[in-house]
Order: sequence, then structure tokens, then C-alpha cells
Amino acid sequence: MQREAVEFFQQLQDRICAGLEAFEPTARFREDAWTRAGGGGGRSRVLEGGDFLEKGGVMFSEVHGELPEAFAAELPGDGTAFWAAGVSLVLHPRNPYVPTVHANFRMIRQGGVAWFGGGADLTPYYLFDEDARHFHATLRAACDAHDPGYYARFKKWCDDYFFLPHRDEHRGIGGLFFDRLTPEDTGRDAAANFAFVRAAGDAFLPAYLPIVERRLKTPYGERESDFQQMRRGRYVEFNLMYDRGTIFGLKTKGRIESILVSLPPRVQWIYDHRPAPGSHEARLYEAITTPRDWLAD
Repeated sequence: MQREAVEFFQQLQDRICAGLEAFEPTARFREDAWTRAGGGGGRSRVLEGGDFLEKGGVMFSEVHGELPEAFAAELPGDGTAFWAAGVSLVLHPRNPYVPTVHANFRMIRQGGVAWFGGGADLTPYYLFDEDARHFHATLRAACDAHDPGYYARFKKWCDDYFFLPHRDEHRGIGGLFFDRLTPEDTGRDAAANFAFVRAAGDAFLPAYLPIVERRLKTPYGERESDFQQMRRGRYVEFNLMYDRGTIFGLKTKGRIESILVSLPPRVQWIYDHRPAPGSHEARLYEAITTPRDWLAD
């Protein structure tokens, strides 16, 4: 299954990069192939300065080695030997009306135990209900094909996980988040769990690209750019303080450029920012302080 997972993650990286490049007149992803001193390596693909993407990273890695004992004890496997593979991405569009988006899909084996994790979540700066509904409906369809209880469970997990307790707000409007899915957790064998991860990964482009098509040409000015950069600051705070992927990469001595590629190119921290009541910016705060059921009838 490990070879099958590697092939899927590499192909998913290829498909996502091709789908994103279709919106760029000339900019293309550059690729860095790298090796990890402790074992394994990957290929990092980054696009900067595009018409669509101000910065985007779509990363594949397959690494193996030994975990620190204290960290290994926190994980569901046994022993300190590990193998991990996956694809992860963060996209920071130039136009503030196009949402930032994050996704990752991974398989980890620790000793004799294999588990899966991943998900996708949307971080808009200007909220459009139809975009939120489309994103969530596409992910729910991928879940429902495997277990009708997955969407509600993993949507709540996403809302709970992408939360900044020091701000008392969510990073965005959610999506799916799942981690450490083992046969014991799901009641399904590893092959069935992997099939679900494949479906979730395949759903990413259909969930996100129609939103890009709708918003990419929306006019914007300095006000929208300033708000986008201020909200990007929340993204930085979460990724550096709470994100498990960042922590895992640092604790396993991963490639630092690949780990921190999620950080946006331009960001602001504005003192005591308060959006004007009734403004489009204020609508976003309503959504990120109280999670919504975007698919309620």
C-alpha cells in the first residue's frame, strides 16, 4: 500500500499544479527535488508572482527514519521507526476576493500501525455564501460515498482544529479535517481508509477551482488588499503556533523551506482592527466567530 500511496500523492500533486497553472498566463511552478538526511525526500513546487497566485506551494514528500521517543509516544503507532508520505498545499491568491485555501492528504506508518490524515479548508477574505456552500457540498459528496457520518464528524473537527484560541476566532470557514484514521478508529481496514483519502484528495480541485473562476476578475483596490494582508496575519499565527503539520515537520527535522512555504508573501498586523458595522469585511467576522452549517436546507 505504501507504493500505491506514493503514486497517488505524486499524481495528485501533478494534477493540482496543472489545474492551477491553467489560470496563469505565463507563471509556472518551479520544482525543487530534495533529500532528507534522516531518510527520504520530496519535490517542492512553488509559484510566486503570478497573476492568479501571489504565492502557492504544492508539496510532495516521502520520508522515513526514527522519531524522537517523546514525540513517538504521542502517536498511535508503536516504536520509533516511521514512514510518511503525502501531499500538502497552501495557495495565497493575489486578488482578495479569491480565498486562500489549504489542503493535505497523508499516510503515516509507525511500527506496525498505519494511519491517514488530511482535509481541506477555505479561508476567504470576502465571504460569498455560494462559494462556501459549493466548497462544503463538494467535500460532503466525497465523504458520503464512503460513510454518511464522515462529513459532520470531519467538518466539526475542522472547525475545532483551525481555531485561534488567543483570538477567539476560526481561521476561515472550515471544510474537512481528519487525523490518525486507523482501522480501530473507523471500523474499516487500511485499504478502505486509503480509498476515502483518495476520494477527498480527488475532490480538492472540483471544490476550489469553480470559486477561482467566479472571483478571479473581481475588481479590488487598496482597501481590499490591506484587509487581505491583515487577515493573512491570522494565517501566520495559526501555522506557527498550532499547526500539527508544521510541528511534525520541525520535530522530524524536515526541510524548512518546504515546511514554511505556507507563509504568505505580504502580511500586516494592524493594531486593534475593527471592521465597519454592516460592511463586507464585518460579514467575515460573523462567520469566523460562530461556525455555520453551510449546507442546512
